[in-house]
Parts: sequence; C-alpha cells; structure tokens
Amino acid sequence: MDSKKYSNAKLFISITNSILIFLFIYLFIRLGSSRELLSAIQIISHGVYLQLILFVVLFGAGISFFTLPLKYYSEFYLEHKYNLSNQNFGQWIWQNAKALVIGSLIGLPVAVFFYFTLIKFGSLWWLPFSILMFIITVVLAKFVVVIILPLFYKISKVENQLLKEKILTLAENAGMKVENIFSFDMSKETKKANAAFTGLGKTKRILLADTLLSGFSEEEIETVIAHELGHYKYRHITKNIFITAAVSFLTFYLISVFYDASLSWFGFEERTDIAALPILILWAMIISLVISPMTNVISRRFEYEADRYAVNSTGLKDVFVNVLNKLTKQNLGDENPHPLVEFLFYSHPSIKKRISRLTLNTD
Repeated sequence: MDSKKYSNAKLFISITNSILIFLFIYLFIRLGSSRELLSAIQIISHGVYLQLILFVVLFGAGISFFTLPLKYYSEFYLEHKYNLSNQNFGQWIWQNAKALVIGSLIGLPVAVFFYFTLIKFGSLWWLPFSILMFIITVVLAKFVVVIILPLFYKISKVENQLLKEKILTLAENAGMKVENIFSFDMSKETKKANAAFTGLGKTKRILLADTLLSGFSEEEIETVIAHELGHYKYRHITKNIFITAAVSFLTFYLISVFYDASLSWFGFEERTDIAALPILILWAMIISLVISPMTNVISRRFEYEADRYAVNSTGLKDVFVNVLNKLTKQNLGDENPHPLVEFLFYSHPSIKKRISRLTLNTD
C-alpha cells in the first residue's frame, strides 16, 4: 500500500537524518573542526558574543547543507512522488527560506541569552534558561497564530454561515468563547487536510484547512472540530505547556550534568568554550530519544480523550469514524504501524486503535 510505503519512507529518512546529524556533530568536535572554526572566527572578531553568533550561524549552515539532500527527498521528492504536494520547487525554497529567517530571528537571541547564563550562572545555567524557554513557549502559543502563521498562509474568515453556527455552538458547549472561525490556504502546499485549535486567551482560533472545507461535509467537519474542542475542554493545551516546561527543566538539567562530565572527553576544560557548545546538542539528542516516547504516551492519551469528546458531543460516531479513515487515506497515514514504531515515534495513536477504542467505549 502507498500509505505504508510513504509512512515507512518518511520515518526511515527522519531516523537517518537524526543519525547523520549526530555523527556530523560528533566528528565535527572529535576531529577538531569546532576549534578550527572558532579560531578562524576569532581572527575577524574579538567580541565573545559576536563570535558566538558567527559560530552558531556557520555551524548551523554546515548542518543544513549536510542534511539538505535528505530534506529535499523527504519534503519535496516524496511528496510529489505520492501526489501529495502542490508546490513547485521555487515555492518550496521560498517557504523554507522564510522558516529559516524566522527561526534565526528567534533562535539567535535565545543562543545569546543561553551563553550569558552559562557565563553568569555557571553550572546552574539550566535554571534561568529553562525559565526563558517556558516564557517563549507561552508567548509562541499565544501569538504564533496572529503573527507567524500569516507569514506562511493566507488566513481568512469562514464564509459558510451554517457551518460557523454549528461550530460556534460546539465551542459554546465546550466552554470556549470564539467570535470567528478561520481557514488557511493549506492547498497551496499540499493535498492533505487538517484542522487545529491554536492560541491562548484572546488569540484563540479555530483553524480549518481549505482542503478540509472543500473535501468534507459539514457533519464531517463538525466532528473534526469537536475533536479539537475536546483538547480545549480537557485543557490539553495548558497541560501540554506545563508538561513541556517540566520536560524542559529536566532535560536542560540533565544536559548540564552530562555536558560538564563530558567536556574532558573531547579535550575541553571550560564549559564556556564556544567550540565545546556542540556537545550540548549531542546530549540533547540522546536525552530526547529517551524522553520523547514517554511524552508521546501522554499525547496519545489526550487524543483518545478528544476522540471520545468528539463522539459524545456530536452524537455522530459513525461520521467521525469515517472521517478518521478518510483523513488517514487522504494524508497517506499508516493505519496500523508496528507497535514499537508507534510507541517510539507516534504522538497520535494509530487510526486502527482510535477506531477500536471508540467502538468499545464512547461513554
């Protein structure tokens, strides 16, 4: 089946990409390239923070160039091979360029603050840095839909009055105050369909992909939105923010411990040595490999709860089951991945398990 081949190919490329990045960074440090890059930067710059920025930019550019073939294969070639993409090559480049610029505008100040905490707080750098990352998580959750998303998609109000009324009624029943329902032009990139509930406080938005609006009935869309509202009803977004914060605090603490312990392995003496900083990424990747499956367990539980709410709040179980199957086929999702693959990498349960759970219990 195309869906199985597509999903396996995407997963294989993702794992391969992570392994190659890890090896690239390890060899970059072990072979002395990190020191050589810093030495070259120090010739043209004497300010430590400027040296840091130049190091991060050049190091990041090296990784991006190294992984570009896999990125192209996964995001462009495969999407066209399986007839999912509506992008031409120029559009793909442009979207990635915008993402790079926005990521840099956010990431570089974070890198500077991180280095400041490393100098100022020593081995306790992880605490103020974790606090900053928590603040950034909340700010992005609140404003990404009104500031960043419009840079990539055209956001417009849904004009279907009957559908809007149904959705607003569902939102009211879930205790959520929403003034308008919005759509975004996902079709300019892909044939896949999706919907989301984003934002916090006054920036709360229900977003529907135009591919969802054009390819699904009002009842089907109603159940999709009910699922998203289930996340709001059970406060999954707020819970995820605090779970992410807790995981971040733990992760950065562990990174700090292992970073200090491993500096001498690579011939470094000072934790503030800019050339040693890529070691942090190695430990982050290892720790993430251990923690991610555990957070995925929580995420899958949230999805089951949202599914149950979608069925109970609409009374349209058969419609929702049909939508799950329809979305999976349209997005070429793997209906029944290997249990180990699902445990390690899936933030959502497989469609087979979601439907089985709904069939057994919708109370």
